[in-house]
Amino acid sequence: MAEAPAASAADRRAAPFVDRVVAFLDAWVPKPAAWAFALRIWIAMMLALAAAFWLQLDSASSAATCVAILAQPKRGQAISKAVYRLLGTLIGAVVALVFMALFGQDRVLLLLSFTVWLGLCVFVAQFLQDTRAYGAMLSGYTVAIIALGQIDEPQGTFDAAVSRVAVIVLGIVVITFINDALASPSTWRALLPQLREAWDETRGYARETLAVGDLGATRTAALIRAIAPMRADASAIAGELDDGRYRAAGARSCIAALYVMAAAIRSLGAAAAGLRNPSPAVAEAMAICRRVADAPDPDALDRDDERLRDLIDTAIRDGTRPLDEVVVLQRALDFVCAATFAQDGIRAVADGHRPLRDAQLPTHRDFPVAVRGALRVALSFAVTAATFVALGLPQASFALVQVAATAALSSVTPDPKKFANGVVIGMTLAATFAGIARFALLNGVQGFPMLAMVMAPVIFFGCFLSLKPKTFGIGFIVIVFFPVLLGPSNPQSYDALTFLLNAFLVVVAAVILSIVVRLILPITPAQQRVFALDSARRALADALVGQGGDATTRTSLNADRLFQFANYSSGSGAVRRANLHHAFALARLEAAAARAHAELRRLWSIGALRGAIPRARDALAAGDDRGLETAARELIRAASGQDRAVRLTTARAASDLVTASRTITRHRRFLHRLDVALF
Repeated sequence: MAEAPAASAADRRAAPFVDRVVAFLDAWVPKPAAWAFALRIWIAMMLALAAAFWLQLDSASSAATCVAILAQPKRGQAISKAVYRLLGTLIGAVVALVFMALFGQDRVLLLLSFTVWLGLCVFVAQFLQDTRAYGAMLSGYTVAIIALGQIDEPQGTFDAAVSRVAVIVLGIVVITFINDALASPSTWRALLPQLREAWDETRGYARETLAVGDLGATRTAALIRAIAPMRADASAIAGELDDGRYRAAGARSCIAALYVMAAAIRSLGAAAAGLRNPSPAVAEAMAICRRVADAPDPDALDRDDERLRDLIDTAIRDGTRPLDEVVVLQRALDFVCAATFAQDGIRAVADGHRPLRDAQLPTHRDFPVAVRGALRVALSFAVTAATFVALGLPQASFALVQVAATAALSSVTPDPKKFANGVVIGMTLAATFAGIARFALLNGVQGFPMLAMVMAPVIFFGCFLSLKPKTFGIGFIVIVFFPVLLGPSNPQSYDALTFLLNAFLVVVAAVILSIVVRLILPITPAQQRVFALDSARRALADALVGQGGDATTRTSLNADRLFQFANYSSGSGAVRRANLHHAFALARLEAAAARAHAELRRLWSIGALRGAIPRARDALAAGDDRGLETAARELIRAASGQDRAVRLTTARAASDLVTASRTITRHRRFLHRLDVALF
């Protein structure tokens, strides 16, 4: 009897260990989808390599490297990246020919012109999104691959350019064929459940706001963090199917609508809290929002939209309703309209119909960050080139190409330091694996089947690492640079000295990158917050004087800025909350000012409103909160006798004026420090 409790205690002690082992295996043992992805990439790389050998292309390994660079788990991602890789290669090839024609006899001028070109490409890439940024950056270091690779033999530049374009086209054709033949997962199928989950999260956020009031900046930032990453996949859908452009438009429309839903319901909650005795119209509007947040029905949404317009029209026609009531009714309508666009966008992604609209999703970029990134890459290449030339290394051009490529790649990553760490580890692994493969496993063997079998474990290993966010940089570098260092050729070369020098130089290039991103114009989170705040300040200044742009576009741009700002925030919890609180205030004030000016321009043709409109504009430009409320009341009174369309437009303008006024009143001290307006 005494043995039973002892045995059960031992089982309890063993259970946590077993659980930890199972959790470890679940985290690190590749799933079937990962094996399928690695198998596709291996087959594509071997097919590209075999085709390059058969076509007798120079640098056949570049075809396999192209496939590795285009290794994406979803078809749409690979197609989108392939398109911009081809465009970037063509631009880079043309520029390489021009540079070599102009400066082929002067190495200093050639290196200087390339340094300027690389910095320019990196600067442009900072303002583009996703694969377009990659294409701009690629056009920079392609010049290094072609021109610097022929720096000792300028007459071979044209042949090198043609060969480079040929292997890139071959790699693109092969990876596209393999992805289709082996049924690579579609991007839209993976994005659809993410959109539905974000749709559910946004409705849950709305339910909480309606129940308890404003949830705060931190909770809102968490919602934006769930929505923002889907933008990349939304852009990649277009090339997957014949109706891909409609699915992509639907995804963009849905994402933009989710941003608007979050902003509208938060503004509604704040306005409702200011009403001491809510009217029946407010109660009905709140009930409609609760119903939409609980279980929206497409047919009911149309009826709710029309009913809210009737409530708004009645309130403006009355002319004496509290301003906060007008804001509640208008934000309820905004919420319902956005829910309609969100549902329609999700259906468009699912069935490919033409969505109700195609919204743009601009990305926030800070000019100082772009300049620093470009200067960092240009200076690092210039210093490295000068050092290698002074040392007289026999394969300096090979090393310079690697420095240019890795430095340019680091410039478009969210965290250059983390990427640089991955490059150091990945380069070391790639060099080690290439040495083992060439001199231990192949060791004189010339057959292609043996080469394919030797490369398989490394490619699978790199693919598995690249699928995990924490090890993506390591895996990407391994599968890209392993074939570069292995250098498959026909016949295969086994020159140990050349291999060791190349391996040493790529590792040195990785170490240089790791040092550069830390020493040359590094950007700290505090600096990024300052740059983002300054950008928001300039945008607010423009919006207050009527240069804010399209309302939906501004809302999406502000959401992206807030998403980035939340990632930059550091320090204690209280400091982070305060920073986010101020960032959201700027975004709310800018959006309200931009929308108000847009509606005031539409109302200018109405003679009865021309007296109030200039006062509203002056109040916005001066940041006069009391003047804004006065102008809103004047607009409502003047519009009460106009037709329905004018009254609805006036409601939008008045609600934005009131939102701007409330924001200025609440954040006057912070806004005054920005020195944008009088406030």
